[in-house]
Amino acid sequence: MERSLKEYVLISLKGIAMGAADVVPGVSGGTIAFISGIYEELIATISKLDLSFFTIWKNSGFKYAWTTYNLSFLAALFSGIAISVLSLSKVIKWLLHNEPLYLWSFFFGLVLASILYIGNQITKWSPKVIISLAIAAIVSYYVTIAEPLASPDHWWFLMLCGFIAIIAMILPGISGAFILLLLGAYGTFIGILNNFREGLTEFNGTLFWDAFSKILLIAVGAVAGLKVFSKVLNWMFTSYKNMTLAALTGFMMGSLNKLWPWKKVLSYRTNSEGLEVPFIEKSILPTSFEGDPHIFLVLLFIVIGFLLIFALERIATKKAV
Repeated sequence: MERSLKEYVLISLKGIAMGAADVVPGVSGGTIAFISGIYEELIATISKLDLSFFTIWKNSGFKYAWTTYNLSFLAALFSGIAISVLSLSKVIKWLLHNEPLYLWSFFFGLVLASILYIGNQITKWSPKVIISLAIAAIVSYYVTIAEPLASPDHWWFLMLCGFIAIIAMILPGISGAFILLLLGAYGTFIGILNNFREGLTEFNGTLFWDAFSKILLIAVGAVAGLKVFSKVLNWMFTSYKNMTLAALTGFMMGSLNKLWPWKKVLSYRTNSEGLEVPFIEKSILPTSFEGDPHIFLVLLFIVIGFLLIFALERIATKKAV
């Protein structure tokens, strides 16, 4: 598809919006792609990608292969996503360390509204749909209270996170950052992105290559997940749409425990930077919170997060009409 430079700049701007959404749990990059009118092209382009690219390159030249697979579109889009993600990682990391109450309350509002958004798409409730929702909610809740299987810095765990989180690139409504959060790897992922950016801008080779190797592991898992999830989700939505939506809704409902702003740290771990960070936490009432619970401001940020999803849903509805 032939496009002008202005059109590619616009695609990059849409990528920046998608990147910003993917960094925040509860907001899906897929939703932004849908709202901005590039979702179908994105899915079609990704689905078409395979090893035949190299055969076409060999037989007809790189330029023809590049055009055939619409890679200019992907390059413009993912450039925007990368710029956005790397820019926001420092802000998110600062908030995680300095204003966790406000950050988690904002995320709580985002996911709470996303539950309603996904749940409202269920067209028919049946015993199977209700059971799917209940099982997903229970499983999700127990994941939030279970002790992590491995350190978020472990190589196979990073690949697993990439494998699962890529669902956000395929499905509007569920966030890849939310998946990372549920797996206990969100803070680690933000730290990796921040180290990569700092290593690149400060010409710190050690920091850069350590972060790059971890990003590569996540990317390998994401590529594998992209191929698997695209086929599985397509089959699930074609054959069992309501049950799938119910499971996603339940999954997000159970995760609210992970996003609850007021927590008590039960144990710590040492991250890759040598810093002590929370490892296992327990949700508690504001009255039991050590320090000022900032109840009014926390509720305010929950409302702000909730209304953001509501606004995006309204925009998406108008776009569909």
